[in-house]
Amino acid sequence: MKNNILSTVLAFFITLFMFSQSSESDFNSGDIFIIGSVKFNNYKHINFPKDNFIIKKGGLANYKNIKGEKVIITSIKQDNKGKRVAIIKLVNSRKFFNSHRYITVDIEEAIENRELLPFDN
Repeated sequence: MKNNILSTVLAFFITLFMFSQSSESDFNSGDIFIIGSVKFNNYKHINFPKDNFIIKKGGLANYKNIKGEKVIITSIKQDNKGKRVAIIKLVNSRKFFNSHRYITVDIEEAIENRELLPFDN
């Protein structure tokens, strides 16, 4: 009797932990977000290129033009570490900094840290 109760409680906690770690977010290709503003243009989860690469491709490294822009998710993949990485582009079909058409984003961390904000129609 004691072993049955113990094994039932153990099975309950194992299933509880399994379901709590498999939380899937409902991000799909085609979802629209807005780029939020961060202090000192320090985007940690949106992988903007370094300033020298922007300038080398003929662009302007001006983060003021990026803040508040609408972006759309073109694809979502999972990297080797298990993080979900999304590829985004601007909704208005322009390029980021007039040099890069696509940017990669750690989507869950970017939303959690308010680098990407959900867009409500």
